[in-house]
Amino acid sequence: MDSTAPENTSGPNMAELDAPLHALGFQMDELSPSRLTGRLLVTPTCCQVSSSFPTSTSLQPADLFLTPPCVLVVAADRSILAQPFKVLHGGVSALVAEALASMGAHMASGFRRVAGVQLSINHFRSAAAGDTVLAQAVPVHVGRSTQVRASSSLNLALTATICAEFSLKVWEVKLWKMEPSTREKGPQIAESRVTLLCNLPLPEEHKNAGDALRKYAKL
Repeated sequence: MDSTAPENTSGPNMAELDAPLHALGFQMDELSPSRLTGRLLVTPTCCQVSSSFPTSTSLQPADLFLTPPCVLVVAADRSILAQPFKVLHGGVSALVAEALASMGAHMASGFRRVAGVQLSINHFRSAAAGDTVLAQAVPVHVGRSTQVRASSSLNLALTATICAEFSLKVWEVKLWKMEPSTREKGPQIAESRVTLLCNLPLPEEHKNAGDALRKYAKL
Protein backbone atom coordinates (compact mmCIF):
# COMPACT_ATOMS: atom_id res chain seq x y z
CA MET A 1 0.00 0.00 0.00
CA ASP A 2 1.26 3.46 -0.84
CA SER A 3 1.60 5.21 2.51
CA THR A 4 2.66 8.59 1.18
CA ALA A 5 0.30 11.29 0.00
CA PRO A 6 0.87 12.63 -3.53
CA GLU A 7 3.03 15.72 -3.45
CA ASN A 8 1.28 18.96 -4.16
CA THR A 9 4.03 21.55 -4.20
CA SER A 10 2.04 24.03 -6.29
CA GLY A 11 -1.16 23.88 -4.24
CA PRO A 12 -2.51 26.52 -1.85
CA ASN A 13 -0.91 27.06 1.53
CA MET A 14 -3.37 25.29 3.81
CA ALA A 15 -2.02 27.09 6.87
CA GLU A 16 -3.46 30.28 5.36
CA LEU A 17 -6.74 28.74 4.23
CA ASP A 18 -7.82 26.55 7.13
CA ALA A 19 -5.76 25.82 10.25
CA PRO A 20 -7.62 22.62 11.31
CA LEU A 21 -7.31 21.09 7.83
CA HIS A 22 -3.65 22.08 7.77
CA ALA A 23 -3.09 20.40 11.14
CA LEU A 24 -4.54 17.18 9.74
CA GLY A 25 -2.32 17.35 6.65
CA PHE A 26 -5.07 18.06 4.12
CA GLN A 27 -3.86 19.26 0.70
CA MET A 28 -6.02 21.35 -1.64
CA ASP A 29 -5.89 20.56 -5.36
CA GLU A 30 -8.69 22.70 -6.83
CA LEU A 31 -10.28 25.80 -5.33
CA SER A 32 -13.15 27.63 -7.04
CA PRO A 33 -16.71 28.79 -6.25
CA SER A 34 -18.11 25.78 -8.12
CA ARG A 35 -15.75 22.97 -7.12
CA LEU A 36 -13.18 22.16 -4.45
CA THR A 37 -11.00 19.06 -4.45
CA GLY A 38 -8.20 17.84 -2.23
CA ARG A 39 -6.62 14.88 -0.50
CA LEU A 40 -5.76 13.66 2.96
CA LEU A 41 -3.25 11.03 4.04
CA VAL A 42 -4.83 9.09 6.90
CA THR A 43 -2.34 9.41 9.76
CA PRO A 44 -2.67 8.34 13.42
CA THR A 45 -3.87 11.89 14.16
CA CYS A 46 -6.81 11.33 11.78
CA CYS A 47 -7.77 8.23 13.75
CA GLN A 48 -8.12 10.03 17.09
CA VAL A 49 -11.15 11.62 18.66
CA SER A 50 -9.16 14.77 19.37
CA SER A 51 -5.57 15.95 19.62
CA SER A 52 -6.40 19.05 21.63
CA PHE A 53 -7.70 17.76 24.95
CA PRO A 54 -5.83 18.71 28.14
CA THR A 55 -2.89 16.43 28.98
CA SER A 56 -2.12 17.63 32.50
CA THR A 57 -0.84 14.84 34.73
CA SER A 58 -3.00 16.30 37.52
CA LEU A 59 -6.13 15.05 35.78
CA GLN A 60 -7.91 12.20 37.44
CA PRO A 61 -8.99 9.13 35.38
CA ALA A 62 -12.08 11.08 34.42
CA ASP A 63 -12.41 14.81 35.05
CA LEU A 64 -15.46 16.93 34.42
CA PHE A 65 -15.18 20.26 32.62
CA LEU A 66 -18.44 22.16 32.98
CA THR A 67 -19.43 24.75 30.39
CA PRO A 68 -23.21 25.07 30.67
CA PRO A 69 -25.19 23.61 29.09
CA CYS A 70 -22.50 21.04 28.19
CA VAL A 71 -20.60 18.59 30.35
CA LEU A 72 -17.35 17.29 28.87
CA VAL A 73 -15.67 14.22 30.33
CA VAL A 74 -11.95 14.11 29.56
CA ALA A 75 -9.82 11.05 30.16
CA ALA A 76 -6.32 11.56 31.55
CA ASP A 77 -5.02 8.60 29.54
CA ARG A 78 -4.83 9.93 25.98
CA SER A 79 -4.65 6.40 24.58
CA ILE A 80 -8.34 6.12 25.46
CA LEU A 81 -9.01 8.86 22.92
CA ALA A 82 -7.49 6.85 20.08
CA GLN A 83 -9.78 5.23 17.50
CA PRO A 84 -9.13 1.56 18.39
CA PHE A 85 -9.38 0.26 14.81
CA LYS A 86 -6.85 2.72 13.33
CA VAL A 87 -9.24 3.96 10.65
CA LEU A 88 -10.23 7.49 9.63
CA HIS A 89 -12.38 8.97 12.38
CA GLY A 90 -15.88 9.95 11.26
CA GLY A 91 -15.50 13.34 12.89
CA VAL A 92 -12.53 14.09 10.65
CA SER A 93 -14.66 13.30 7.58
CA ALA A 94 -17.32 15.68 8.86
CA LEU A 95 -14.71 18.37 9.54
CA VAL A 96 -13.42 18.08 5.96
CA ALA A 97 -16.97 18.33 4.62
CA GLU A 98 -17.84 21.42 6.68
CA ALA A 99 -14.58 23.17 5.85
CA LEU A 100 -14.75 22.60 2.08
CA ALA A 101 -18.43 23.52 1.88
CA SER A 102 -17.87 26.68 3.91
CA MET A 103 -14.98 27.81 1.71
CA GLY A 104 -16.99 27.12 -1.44
CA ALA A 105 -20.07 28.94 -0.19
CA HIS A 106 -17.94 31.88 0.97
CA MET A 107 -16.48 32.27 -2.52
CA ALA A 108 -19.83 31.73 -4.25
CA SER A 109 -21.42 34.41 -2.06
CA GLY A 110 -18.94 37.05 -3.15
CA PHE A 111 -16.87 36.55 0.03
CA ARG A 112 -19.73 37.54 2.30
CA ARG A 113 -20.11 35.79 5.63
CA VAL A 114 -21.59 32.28 5.71
CA ALA A 115 -22.65 30.03 8.57
CA GLY A 116 -23.22 26.29 8.54
CA VAL A 117 -26.66 25.40 9.86
CA GLN A 118 -26.92 21.68 9.14
CA LEU A 119 -24.59 18.79 8.25
CA SER A 120 -25.50 15.21 7.51
CA ILE A 121 -23.01 12.51 6.61
CA ASN A 122 -23.19 8.85 5.62
CA HIS A 123 -20.18 6.58 6.08
CA PHE A 124 -20.01 3.70 3.60
CA ARG A 125 -16.54 2.24 4.10
CA SER A 126 -13.48 2.81 6.25
CA ALA A 127 -10.11 4.22 5.29
CA ALA A 128 -7.16 2.80 7.21
CA ALA A 129 -4.06 4.58 8.44
CA GLY A 130 -1.75 4.92 5.42
CA ASP A 131 -4.61 5.30 2.91
CA THR A 132 -5.06 8.52 0.98
CA VAL A 133 -8.57 9.96 0.85
CA LEU A 134 -9.73 12.13 -2.06
CA ALA A 135 -12.37 14.80 -1.40
CA GLN A 136 -14.68 16.77 -3.69
CA ALA A 137 -17.20 19.48 -2.81
CA VAL A 138 -19.75 20.92 -5.25
CA PRO A 139 -22.90 23.04 -4.80
CA VAL A 140 -26.18 21.24 -5.36
CA HIS A 141 -28.64 24.00 -4.37
CA VAL A 142 -27.86 27.70 -4.38
CA GLY A 143 -31.22 28.79 -3.01
CA ARG A 144 -33.29 31.87 -3.69
CA SER A 145 -33.07 34.88 -1.44
CA THR A 146 -35.38 34.71 1.54
CA GLN A 147 -36.64 37.61 3.60
CA VAL A 148 -35.61 37.03 7.20
CA ARG A 149 -36.72 39.29 10.00
CA ALA A 150 -34.49 39.04 13.04
CA SER A 151 -33.53 40.95 16.12
CA SER A 152 -29.82 41.63 16.03
CA SER A 153 -27.41 44.07 17.62
CA LEU A 154 -24.99 43.87 14.66
CA ASN A 155 -22.20 45.13 16.93
CA LEU A 156 -24.09 48.39 17.52
CA ALA A 157 -24.96 49.96 20.85
CA LEU A 158 -28.66 49.23 20.46
CA THR A 159 -30.71 46.32 19.25
CA ALA A 160 -32.69 46.86 16.09
CA THR A 161 -35.02 44.79 13.99
CA ILE A 162 -33.54 44.27 10.56
CA CYS A 163 -34.77 42.87 7.32
CA ALA A 164 -31.99 41.28 5.33
CA GLU A 165 -31.62 39.20 2.18
CA PHE A 166 -30.23 35.82 3.13
CA SER A 167 -30.05 32.61 1.13
CA LEU A 168 -29.53 28.94 1.86
CA LYS A 169 -26.96 26.98 -0.09
CA VAL A 170 -26.46 23.22 -0.01
CA TRP A 171 -23.10 21.67 -0.83
CA GLU A 172 -22.39 18.00 -1.44
CA VAL A 173 -19.05 16.61 -0.28
CA LYS A 174 -17.86 13.13 -1.27
CA LEU A 175 -14.83 11.19 -0.05
CA TRP A 176 -13.13 8.29 -1.82
CA LYS A 177 -10.15 6.10 -1.07
CA MET A 178 -7.42 6.68 -3.63
CA GLU A 179 -6.30 3.66 -5.64
CA PRO A 180 -2.54 3.43 -4.96
CA SER A 181 -1.71 2.03 -8.42
CA THR A 182 -3.56 4.70 -10.43
CA ARG A 183 -3.90 7.53 -7.89
CA GLU A 184 -7.51 7.82 -9.05
CA LYS A 185 -10.79 7.57 -7.15
CA GLY A 186 -11.45 4.16 -5.65
CA PRO A 187 -14.33 3.08 -3.38
CA GLN A 188 -16.44 5.91 -1.99
CA ILE A 189 -16.16 6.05 1.79
CA ALA A 190 -18.50 8.91 2.75
CA GLU A 191 -20.99 11.43 1.42
CA SER A 192 -22.18 14.59 3.15
CA ARG A 193 -24.69 17.38 2.63
CA VAL A 194 -23.90 20.74 4.22
CA THR A 195 -26.51 23.52 4.40
CA LEU A 196 -25.20 27.05 4.86
CA LEU A 197 -26.85 30.39 5.50
CA CYS A 198 -25.17 32.85 3.14
CA ASN A 199 -24.95 36.57 2.45
CA LEU A 200 -24.71 37.41 6.14
CA PRO A 201 -23.34 40.83 7.09
CA LEU A 202 -19.55 40.82 7.31
CA PRO A 203 -18.30 42.55 10.48
CA GLU A 204 -15.75 45.28 9.85
CA GLU A 205 -13.12 43.49 11.92
CA HIS A 206 -13.40 40.46 9.63
CA LYS A 207 -13.46 42.30 6.31
CA ASN A 208 -10.21 40.58 5.26
CA ALA A 209 -11.42 37.09 6.13
CA GLY A 210 -11.56 36.06 2.48
CA ASP A 211 -8.10 37.30 1.48
CA ALA A 212 -6.48 33.84 1.50
CA LEU A 213 -9.28 32.41 -0.65
CA ARG A 214 -8.97 35.29 -3.09
CA LYS A 215 -5.24 34.63 -3.28
CA TYR A 216 -5.55 31.00 -4.33
CA ALA A 217 -9.02 30.62 -5.85
CA LYS A 218 -9.80 30.33 -9.54
CA LEU A 219 -12.61 32.86 -9.76
